[in-house]
Amino acid sequence: MAETGQDEAEETGTSASASRSGPPPPRRPAGRGGTRRRRRFSAVIGGVGELLITAGVVLALFVAYSLWWTNVLADRDARHAGDQVRENWLHDRGPGSLNTKDGIGFLHVPSMKDGEVLVTKGTDAKELNKGVAGYYTKPVRSGMPQDQSGNFTLAAHRDGHGAKFHDIDKIHKGDPVVFETKNTWFVYKVFAVLERTSKYNVDVLDPVPEGSGRKREGRYITLTTCTPVFTSTYRYVVWGELERTEDVDAKRTPPAELR
Repeated sequence: MAETGQDEAEETGTSASASRSGPPPPRRPAGRGGTRRRRRFSAVIGGVGELLITAGVVLALFVAYSLWWTNVLADRDARHAGDQVRENWLHDRGPGSLNTKDGIGFLHVPSMKDGEVLVTKGTDAKELNKGVAGYYTKPVRSGMPQDQSGNFTLAAHRDGHGAKFHDIDKIHKGDPVVFETKNTWFVYKVFAVLERTSKYNVDVLDPVPEGSGRKREGRYITLTTCTPVFTSTYRYVVWGELERTEDVDAKRTPPAELR
């Protein structure tokens, strides 16, 4: 009986020992958490990358719209408006005041190589966005070419919306600037250039323009636009003085400066 009890005790001890020394619990594979973190990080980076690419595409489209498509639209509108002005001239060759509604005439600046530029009333963005140059009505009212003295002051965009004064920096002293009306060619000669001034400097528009070097009244023309290109930080200014006028003949033969 004692042996039997001992055997039972040994068996019980063996079973308990076997139970304690059984197979270990399953372990999480090493590195699985790190892999998930890397995947999440990669997903975030990928999402940010896609957003940046999308933003870049949108920005590129905006630049294309601002610098190319607005030029296309503005040039089309300006051509149509210019054709209308010339059509009106054909039906009314008599003397009279300048038409300040549809356009008073056309600016020709050979140095800028941009053909003729229709000139209309006003320099607000709404007007200049039509691909034209505008004469100032404020803060200093422009003189008119036919005035016996004064300053014929004009503005136009330098980039986008026709960019009619984009090449204003190509104009130099001595270059001709011609303004064409229904009955008269006004031929000016550039005498001064101001490459940069404050956009708040309205004295350059005075009847005797400040900073031009002129001290007495005359028959001046002033061209203004933004500078540097693609910004509106400063203003670029070109001044000219009337040299002569020529009557427009039946064939609208341009002056020698435009041939």
